[in-house]
Amino acid sequence: MDELLAVVGYKVRSSDMAEVAQKLEQLEEAMGNFQDEDIIAQQLSSDTVHYNPSDISNWLQTMLSNFDPPPPSSLSSSSDYDLKAIPGKAIYASGPESESPSNKRTKTTTAESTRSVVVVDSQENGIRLVHSLMACAEAVEQNKLGVAEALVKQIGYLAVSQEGAMRKVATYFAEGLARRIYRVYPPQPQQHFLSDTLQIHFYETCPYLKFAHFTANQAILEAFQGKDRVHVIDFAINQGMQWPALMQALALRPGGPPAFRLTGIGPPAPDNSDHLQQVGWKLAQLAETIHVQFEYRGFVANSLADLDASMLELRSPETEAVAVNSVFELHKLLARPGALEKVFSVIRQIQPEILTVVEQEASHNGPGFLDRFTESLHYYSTLFDSLEGSSVDPQDKTMSEIYLGKQICNVVACEGVDRIERHETLNQWRNRFGSAGFSPVHLGSNAFKQASMLLALFAGGDGYRVEENDGCLMLGWHTRPMIATSAWQLANKSVAAH
Repeated sequence: MDELLAVVGYKVRSSDMAEVAQKLEQLEEAMGNFQDEDIIAQQLSSDTVHYNPSDISNWLQTMLSNFDPPPPSSLSSSSDYDLKAIPGKAIYASGPESESPSNKRTKTTTAESTRSVVVVDSQENGIRLVHSLMACAEAVEQNKLGVAEALVKQIGYLAVSQEGAMRKVATYFAEGLARRIYRVYPPQPQQHFLSDTLQIHFYETCPYLKFAHFTANQAILEAFQGKDRVHVIDFAINQGMQWPALMQALALRPGGPPAFRLTGIGPPAPDNSDHLQQVGWKLAQLAETIHVQFEYRGFVANSLADLDASMLELRSPETEAVAVNSVFELHKLLARPGALEKVFSVIRQIQPEILTVVEQEASHNGPGFLDRFTESLHYYSTLFDSLEGSSVDPQDKTMSEIYLGKQICNVVACEGVDRIERHETLNQWRNRFGSAGFSPVHLGSNAFKQASMLLALFAGGDGYRVEENDGCLMLGWHTRPMIATSAWQLANKSVAAH
């Protein structure tokens, strides 16, 4: 039995793959002769016919029986067997003579039969896989759920023919589409805590989080120069992985380290454990070792929009310098109207020396599902591709893929307040911060050089690129920026400084 197909529930012998492939081609050809997509949907989703999808060969034969056999002339003249079969007006050309017959890969067997048997080609299937994903997303946007259901099943078959990043990305996008079609949405209550755990593995697998922490810390360190008492308010403390490096840098400061206070904000744990205090205890042990005066408070909040400045025990700016830090958090506020504005108001009341922000460099918050799907497919394909080159523990890599896969499912399957992965581009964030009364703080050339050195130390870092963008720093994979670090301060502070 073919193990890859067995994983997704299909029972088929490896020796039958050629016959299965031929039946798929015949089914696609038959579907291609129906111009009305509603007829296809009716044939594939009828409640009166019950197929057995676990036996893929017999299932395909049963499907074929629902379509009239195409005229011989159309079989002999059509060569574009792999593109015209899948419904989707935006994806496939309608012209029958658009491809040369030489593009069709066939192998003729003479011992038992004279019929042509299609040889499954991984690259060819890869192209069809992308087309199928796009056609399925288009069908979902047009609410043609019968067509979408048929396509998402085909995507599962095509995905197992791929290797590496493409196979993994397609599987997660297929899951997201299937959840949206069948209205089986990802569970929400434990998402925060699970993502927190998975993020540790993501940190170990690739340099994205390391870059985020390093660049934000560098900006905070420069803002705290000459201050005797400093306070960092972290909007997502998670496991506190960002702060040991900053504490060590403060400990080495000429003249001795300042008193360091940290407020760590995070969601409640599903088991009601006080995990934020556990993080604080570990950091306190480090502070004692490196002789840094340390004060910590964990603050549980379901959403940053629940915060109020009075809860943070702020001290006068003359006594204590404050930095606010947010890594991959602000985009989640865009799911609730007014939430981001509320948080901006709290930050203005805090009056920080600096606000450091790291966000995904992507556009996953547009109103149109198909555009959002297309952009996220490109973005996460690049992200998964960058993971493939990592020479790390296989478990870390697998958990990192699950971490990203949960984001994909949220972008694709969810809507309304449940869709929290609403990533926006740096230019969009610039407009938001500017409108809220913040001005940019330039991340200097020193941060750029040190971030580049950090990448040089990372195994498999050849494809990563640091880019300076109008005072902000971006980390990309080859030519595509993936995350962006920016720093901000209140516009009136900026004017006073000048």
